[in-house]
Amino acid sequence: MLFYDSPNPAPNPRRVRIFAAEKGIELPSKEISIPKREQKSPEYVAKNPRGQTPILELDDGTVIAESVAIMRYLEAQHPEPALFGSTALEIARIEMWSRRVELILMPTVGAVWVHTHPFTAALPGRNKEWGEANRPRAADAMRFFDESLEGCEFLAGEAFSVADILLLTTLDFAHFIGLETPYECKALADWHDRMLARPSAKA
Repeated sequence: MLFYDSPNPAPNPRRVRIFAAEKGIELPSKEISIPKREQKSPEYVAKNPRGQTPILELDDGTVIAESVAIMRYLEAQHPEPALFGSTALEIARIEMWSRRVELILMPTVGAVWVHTHPFTAALPGRNKEWGEANRPRAADAMRFFDESLEGCEFLAGEAFSVADILLLTTLDFAHFIGLETPYECKALADWHDRMLARPSAKA
């Protein structure tokens, strides 16, 4: 199989790299340059019509797109450690917190990125006013996760999980585009330091 990767700061490929590192999985990879728009090349779009990274191409030519889907596939192939949970309650809690990251924090960060960042200036349909309006929303989302992490080592239970991966990569991307964690969010900042201390965070 072959993992079509893009380097930092792209958050979605990094999710998979961290996941694989936590599992001890060696992923043969090919780098796709987003600044060079290699993800929009005819060859790549033939594999993923959305023109986004990452994808995982299996030996038989099957292509799995979307980072969470790729991680689900790898989890099924390599069940331990169970980063999507083992018990019914673990699975539900991890799914709940993963969805909260994707529904509460990610859209606000994405709006600021797409509509205000210099790197995306050439994209059609940019609305700077909408992008700027999402800056305080992103801060409010970070405050929500700060409150949720109060007294907790991990986001979704007693162990590191894919929910932590999603929040870490989203928060780091937010920092990259200039959305800093509010100064009062000590629990979130402490959690962030713990996650960055994990060897997998360097993947």
